[in-house]
Amino acid sequence: MNRSARIRGLIALAAVALSLYVALTVPVHLGLDLRGGTQIVLETRPTATAEADGEATDRTVEVLRGRIDALGVAEPSIARSGSDRIIVELPGVQDPREAADVLGRTAQLTFHQVLGTAAGTDDLPEPLPKRAREQVLADESGRLLRLGAAALTGKDVEKAAARFDPQGGGWHVTVDFEGAGEKGWARLTGEAACQPAGDPGRRVAIVLDDKIISSPQVDPSVACRSGIGGGSTQITGTFDDHEAKELALLINGGALPVPVETVEQRTVGPTLGADAIKASAWAAAIGTALTSLFIIAVYRLMGVLATVALVCYGLVSYAALAALGATLTLPGLAGFVLAIGMAVDANVLVFERAREEYASGGRRTPRSSLTAGFRRAFSAIADSNITTLIAAGLLFFLASGPVRGFGVTLGIGVLASMVSALVITRALADHAVALPRLRRRPRLTGIAHTGAVRDRLSRRNPNLMRHPRRWLAASCAALVLAASGIAVRGLDFGVEFTGGRLIEYSTATPVDPGRARSALADAGFPRAVVQTSGENQLTVRAHHLSDTQAGTVTDTVAGLGQRAEKIRDEAIGPSIGEELRRGALVALLVALGSQLVYLAARFRWLLGTSAVAALAHDVVILVGVFAWLGKTVDGVFLAALLTVIGYSVNDSVVVFDRIRELGRGDRKLPFERVANQALLQTLPRTVNTGMGAAFILTALAVLGGDTLTDFALALLIGLAVGTYSSMFTATPLAVALHRRRLLQSRSRASKP
Repeated sequence: MNRSARIRGLIALAAVALSLYVALTVPVHLGLDLRGGTQIVLETRPTATAEADGEATDRTVEVLRGRIDALGVAEPSIARSGSDRIIVELPGVQDPREAADVLGRTAQLTFHQVLGTAAGTDDLPEPLPKRAREQVLADESGRLLRLGAAALTGKDVEKAAARFDPQGGGWHVTVDFEGAGEKGWARLTGEAACQPAGDPGRRVAIVLDDKIISSPQVDPSVACRSGIGGGSTQITGTFDDHEAKELALLINGGALPVPVETVEQRTVGPTLGADAIKASAWAAAIGTALTSLFIIAVYRLMGVLATVALVCYGLVSYAALAALGATLTLPGLAGFVLAIGMAVDANVLVFERAREEYASGGRRTPRSSLTAGFRRAFSAIADSNITTLIAAGLLFFLASGPVRGFGVTLGIGVLASMVSALVITRALADHAVALPRLRRRPRLTGIAHTGAVRDRLSRRNPNLMRHPRRWLAASCAALVLAASGIAVRGLDFGVEFTGGRLIEYSTATPVDPGRARSALADAGFPRAVVQTSGENQLTVRAHHLSDTQAGTVTDTVAGLGQRAEKIRDEAIGPSIGEELRRGALVALLVALGSQLVYLAARFRWLLGTSAVAALAHDVVILVGVFAWLGKTVDGVFLAALLTVIGYSVNDSVVVFDRIRELGRGDRKLPFERVANQALLQTLPRTVNTGMGAAFILTALAVLGGDTLTDFALALLIGLAVGTYSSMFTATPLAVALHRRRLLQSRSRASKP
């Protein structure tokens, strides 16, 4: 074994050992969609006196952090997103109404002198400078009071606490003032004490968020102008223990610098996350087993070593997720499973190239063929993985919510697959082919023969690029059929893109969707969209349901299915839905543009343009198929679409890489013959790679549950369409464009 092989072996051993240590000692952080809980996205709003800028949002984050800590939620997370958004994650919170109410209230606490009663909200004195800030509010009994300007605010409060009076006083909140607040409270109560007993002016109004929560009379024992000393008072009312503790929490947490509005809210039950993890684990196990059996059957000993490297890949990528502190979401979990199938790609590229080198003769041995295979396949591996990394990066920077987690896991998976193929597989393979037994029986390696697909292609040697326009006509026909689905059926956008609310229930007995639609229409929701989402599961989608209306929907569904357990609840505001639609379009355009720039830089504009045109063809067909099937177009579908853009271009990259190599070898060979030869040489790799990914995606589609099933279905369709278009859309288009350019050149040359 030479020095470089020993170094690779040591690197592989160190990578596996370190990954094993990290995997055993560092847990992976699960997203709320896997462990259950609530995510609330708040947006700050400007007021007449304050701008909703980054500084105000930062102060709001600090106030909200204090409120969340007081709620007692385990491992909460709160972070600013942009200049005016705040993302709050509350694990384990299944009823978000209480949390949203506490977080969203501005908690503007003020203390006012009562000037008298009012007959209506417009019953104010003539506007005088000293009375410009007077207002009319209803007291606890509904009686309207005229209030003076705020004498004290929540900033003058030191602390508040909920107390219970066992002698019949019930629950109340004690408020202690600090600094100037002590004298201010004495002055306010002293002025009220100058009014006769029973007069409204002897009351002090305590206002929270423009609502009088208490307006007690100053005790007759308090002398005029003296007031209540000691800097302490009580807020009394018809409080129960929950209301008193919540009020004390809000006062202690302080006032929000600016109001906030809930623009997005997601709640996922713990059972849904547990089922998704279990389903994904089964899909990964079964898909990996089928893929391994296929690879072993095709490549024999090299297939066995690739399977070992595949297990190491899973360990390395899992450890990388844990070490980076990345959050594993439901789409991210699907990305982790998908990347297992993608990890086979690099191995197949190397093994097929090694077979070509062995078949070329020249006293090639399995060892020298394998070395040449790794060297010659490197550029294709690098280019194909970089295109997928571009898609993963776009998912992370342009997507939102759980879909960003898919971008992270996909990117980590791509990098880990390169380590698996170029380091671990090569270290194992170098050691194996050096064994004396394999030298005597080279066919056991799986490299010393060309394979059934390559043998058949070599015997027939078909000229697939003789009539490129026929292939393009077939592609155009598929394009028109898909586009007609978009025009005729339209796209069923999810709540992420339209705004609204989606609630998924698990019922005790199956519920017929038609019966549920009728019941919800009778309950006042005639436009609710009802669909089944699995065994004994039902989803209800409607526009802008309040929490009270959502409760009515839940009661209606429970009446039909004996019980209704809410396992998912998503509410998206109209503004953020429009923003996500715009972001999705930008993501698609940026994805196609970035792929064009990269491919043009690595190859040339002719090939780059052809590949991107084929990608646009794939996007339209995939969207059209989902339109014909009536599937929902949501954030998970967007993740699948961008993955298809990154993944399906791999086949085009491999073909174009071979075109470039063959063109350099014989510059006199016509371009269409070079393209045809490159297509025939890379076809075995395309078939074997597609089969490996198809096993994983089929297992994910069958076992992955409703959300992952649609995701895997989109990827399966995209994989099939992308494999076809790379061979029979991108390559024929490149040939047709090259012929046209030659004709134009000859036409210009013939002109005098």
